[in-house]
Amino acid sequence: MILKTAADVLHQHEKNGLNLYEIGIKYERKQSDMDHDTVFDLMLQQWHVMKEAINQGLDESNPNIKGKILQREAYKLKANIGTGKSICGETTTKAMAYALSTMEVNISMGRIVAAPTAGASGVLPGTLKAIQEAYDFTDDQIVEALFVAGVVGMIIAKQASISGAKGGCQAEIGTAAAMAAASVVFLMEGTIHQAFDAAAIAINNLMGLICDPVAGLVEVPCHKRNAIGASNALICAEMVMAGMPSIIPFDEVVLAMKQVGDLLPACHRETATGGIAITKTAKKYEKDIMTYHV
Repeated sequence: MILKTAADVLHQHEKNGLNLYEIGIKYERKQSDMDHDTVFDLMLQQWHVMKEAINQGLDESNPNIKGKILQREAYKLKANIGTGKSICGETTTKAMAYALSTMEVNISMGRIVAAPTAGASGVLPGTLKAIQEAYDFTDDQIVEALFVAGVVGMIIAKQASISGAKGGCQAEIGTAAAMAAASVVFLMEGTIHQAFDAAAIAINNLMGLICDPVAGLVEVPCHKRNAIGASNALICAEMVMAGMPSIIPFDEVVLAMKQVGDLLPACHRETATGGIAITKTAKKYEKDIMTYHV
């Protein structure tokens, strides 16, 4: 089974009547030479790791959750839901909080799932945990959605890049948001075309996003960009499920993202030599961190 583009996936769908989950797990079985149950259980283990990271990040009593720049922030968003003053609504705010909590575990050198990268590791679990709670999806259903996310991420990795050092933050957060958006559409029983449309729009919304980590750390602005990625995924799924398709097909959007990433200068590709990484305040943090650790 050759899957390099969305067109290849759509061909499998039309030829064999398989949905995105079935195509994803069939592909993984071919690649790994493992049976269905083994592959499924391995993905279930990844989901358990994702959920545990979310819980650890929200545990205010855990003294080990902190970065070199950032302190605890995710729990503040979660707490704001119950105040009656939440602007974005419960599901979106939860997705943001869960994305941030995962990243707080990441910057604390805790255990996370790179989905597709460590710097974007909060988007997919944050989105899926929030949507699971909103609609009572089972863990097995979420696992199926993770295979859908895997198909989308794999195509982007093959046709463009998922690396901030190669394609900017659009390659990391953009890809994660695309994976999450397609997964949500799948869970909400959208069509395979709608799933790819949501993924395409998610990338469109973050096209050109640079990678400019302050002090070279995966903290600022990476942390809050995960919240943006999660909310972006939900917005895109919402629009598509309401009947708003992507005008530009997914495969063309991915190639456009690659072109944009190739044109980004080195200072905007994870080198911490451009963007907010060279602002006055960012350089002060960098100096303080270097001084402290000398």
